[in-house]
Amino acid sequence: MEDKKKTIKAGLIETLPIAIAVAAYGISYGVLATQAQFSLAETIAMSLFVFSGSVQMVTVAMLMGGATLTSILVTSALLNLRNLLYGAALAEGLHSSRKQRWLLSFGVTDESFVLGSQRFKKYGPDPLYFAAVAGTLYFAWAFSTLIGALIGNQVDPLKWGLDLAFPVTFVALLIPSLKDKPVIATALSAVVIAIGLESLAPGNEFTIILTGVLSPLVGLYLKRRGNDVS
Repeated sequence: MEDKKKTIKAGLIETLPIAIAVAAYGISYGVLATQAQFSLAETIAMSLFVFSGSVQMVTVAMLMGGATLTSILVTSALLNLRNLLYGAALAEGLHSSRKQRWLLSFGVTDESFVLGSQRFKKYGPDPLYFAAVAGTLYFAWAFSTLIGALIGNQVDPLKWGLDLAFPVTFVALLIPSLKDKPVIATALSAVVIAIGLESLAPGNEFTIILTGVLSPLVGLYLKRRGNDVS
């Protein structure tokens, strides 16, 4: 019992700084959804059942632009393809909790993947830690969405810089993992590709998808080349 309390406490403490950044982004989503004429119930329900900031933001933007349901579903599926890789990578760390794995899989996000992976590498499988991380992030996202929806049109997220919280969080999560050439090359190529695509077609929602597909190929090439040389 004491070990479980320590695990939960570690999950909460290590997630708290990230949860604050996630909350800032959640407020942005709540405000934008309200400005897009979403009702309070619709805004909250989307956070509770979708729990994906990128998908929710894109969905709101596409609805405001008059996109069809088919295009929204396809875009959402493409944006969340990375979660398949996250799930495969996390499976070993969650294998001791087979019965709850389906529930824990709902908590797979970019942030929980990074924290969970780091924990599993150091201490082995630890589904309780992952549950604490995912639960903290889920609460932060849902609660901040509620706040954003309530303040609605009274706040401009861009003016307050809330939209920067999410990318800054990702950078903070990424830096500790930049330890070898293939990983560094992947990160740098992602920067170059994203900036290049954004310069060619500003505001294109496929920029993230193409960057996510192309930049890992650079890292894989360098890793393979390194293995061939050794």
